[in-house]
Amino acid sequence: MRRLLEMRILTGIQPSGKLHLGNYFGAMRPMISLQDQGEEFFFIADYHALTTVRDPAALRESVRDVALDFLACGLDPSRTVFYRQSDVPEVQELAWLLSVITPMGLIERCHSYKDKLAHGKPATHGLFTYPVLMAADILMMQAEKVPVGKDQKQHLEVTRDIAIKFNNAYGEIFTVPEPLISETVAVIPGTDGQKMSKSYGNTIGLFDDLKRIRKQIMGIKTDCTSVEDPKDPDTSSIYALYRLFATPEEAGAMADRYRAGGMGWGDAKKALFEIYERTFAPFREKRAELEKRPDEVEDILRQGAARAKAHAAATLHRARAAVGLE
Repeated sequence: MRRLLEMRILTGIQPSGKLHLGNYFGAMRPMISLQDQGEEFFFIADYHALTTVRDPAALRESVRDVALDFLACGLDPSRTVFYRQSDVPEVQELAWLLSVITPMGLIERCHSYKDKLAHGKPATHGLFTYPVLMAADILMMQAEKVPVGKDQKQHLEVTRDIAIKFNNAYGEIFTVPEPLISETVAVIPGTDGQKMSKSYGNTIGLFDDLKRIRKQIMGIKTDCTSVEDPKDPDTSSIYALYRLFATPEEAGAMADRYRAGGMGWGDAKKALFEIYERTFAPFREKRAELEKRPDEVEDILRQGAARAKAHAAATLHRARAAVGLE
């Protein structure tokens, strides 16, 4: 098997609202760390966002914000092919070629569709066939490794099934991708102790106004343990967030303070805000500079799209020829 260093890695993110610390630790930081481990493709999934976003201005703003956030946090467009999904329209044609060989039962079994309906999303064709478009995104670039959370693993299994079915019918056209699942990042707790999610209204913003972020952190729910009493760091949302930012030495020292007693929840929250501010200060500065140069950010996305389209054109040519369209 080829080493990971030689592998092509692909991942994407929907521009469906402001990013938060859950996005950063769960997806952004792991994705950025992969830049040194393979040939990486990363796209802003604005086609996918259309399944839930109906405001054109909001979609454009979200795409811009995602680009700024990732570039500020360390995405390097010289090492990562960074592009907007809609700038590679070939993916839509490939999605159709895949859809005609995709069994209905395969899509009907996807839990994500049922979950979104349960949360009040309208039952649209786009929402239902989302996994086929996701397969086109992955197979178009001949990705070998796809970083996915456990909740997205089923969609990658669908991609694998579609690739195998197409290859069996028409020859070896597509690379069958493998999941790259990180076990190092646990669920990121929100301000109420549940998983941090926009749908729960419990997020801590990535680049919100500092006063707002401080208010969010100071509003994290805690129990009624008194200042004097020892506290268990392993059951504290504040500590769970703190150690994501901290060095092992800092995390150990904070855990010792918890267990020793004499530290109130307010002090723990202040320590969390301070380590957030220290970590994100250079990112905030870089983002502010990039925000003054919107044309530069747009150029980065378009240059990334040009590189992505070169790969897309080659794959689409092979797929079209295989089915008899060329």
